[in-house]
Amino acid sequence: MSPSLAVPIDQFLAAPGPILDVRSPGEYAQGHILGAMSLPLFSNEERARVGTCYKQQGRDQAVELGFDIAGPKFSTLIRSAKDMAPDRVVRIHCWRGGMRSGAIAWILNLAGFHTITLEGGYKAFRRWVRRTINTPKQIVLLGGMTGSAKTDILHALARQGEQVLDLEGHASHRGSSFGAVCLPPQPSTEQFENRIATDWHGFDPQRPIWIEAESRRIGTCRIPCELFEQMEAAFALEITRPMAERLALLVDIYGQADPEALIAATERIRKRLGGLRTQEAIAFIRTGDLTRAFAILLTYYDRTYRYGLTQRARSVPEVDVTALSPDQAAQRLRQVLYPAWAHDQPTYGSTLRSTLRSTLSST
Repeated sequence: MSPSLAVPIDQFLAAPGPILDVRSPGEYAQGHILGAMSLPLFSNEERARVGTCYKQQGRDQAVELGFDIAGPKFSTLIRSAKDMAPDRVVRIHCWRGGMRSGAIAWILNLAGFHTITLEGGYKAFRRWVRRTINTPKQIVLLGGMTGSAKTDILHALARQGEQVLDLEGHASHRGSSFGAVCLPPQPSTEQFENRIATDWHGFDPQRPIWIEAESRRIGTCRIPCELFEQMEAAFALEITRPMAERLALLVDIYGQADPEALIAATERIRKRLGGLRTQEAIAFIRTGDLTRAFAILLTYYDRTYRYGLTQRARSVPEVDVTALSPDQAAQRLRQVLYPAWAHDQPTYGSTLRSTLRSTLSST
């Protein structure tokens, strides 16, 4: 049996084997390394008991209580780890890189596993998240009024080989009062940041990263200030579509939604939409006429969007995508990007320009 090797975060993330998060289920739910599997040494209640014992009676008593609680679980933990890692190579972490990860590593080493633990635990990973997101990279911001199919176009750009940071996908929210309708529950802001950092770390800094223009909050998730500042200063393109196409897309998205969920979302913007328009929109929702309902709602969203454009320090080139599919619109954006980017960003190096030129020549 060889002892577990404790390594810093960059080495830990690059090492082989599945990641076993041995913190409590509540800690894991709040935020975790992407792809990590939960193998808790203590339940939420057990962790609280050990923590209270540590504060009131000291370390030795807390360690003894921890072994009293965890000891009967050792065989179950080993069997679970075998299911998670049949080749018996695993990476393990807890909150601070202390007793929980050390105990699990010791148990698994006895069972014939090769283990690596994370120096500093999940706290070290969270420092890595902040540092990673703070790394400047070259952004192309994609704007457009509500219903312009920006998300579908971003997905098409990704299929065509572009680097895309899907903030709304990571937040499980479309960014408006209606953003949570028909989507799974949102992650915590902490887990939202973890997802962003994992993508950001993998992006090539010599190529542009496409991001949809957003406000500071996407539902309950907050965009990290380090990233939002980069987005505010980024080069931007605005896609435009006629109203009829936008309404058709919104009806397609929300046509199967629970009418009561749509009404609740409409009520949330009553103060800004106005009482009469709110009542009219709700009446159309109740009768199933979503086209007319969203035509009213867009009066508010379009006004808000136009105001946001006026706050930008530079002009935003428009790209007309009328009647284009997401894939066609993505191709059009790539064709427009290089000359506009080169004109607007003269300080960027020749490596980026040659990358963009070769990318556009393939379209």
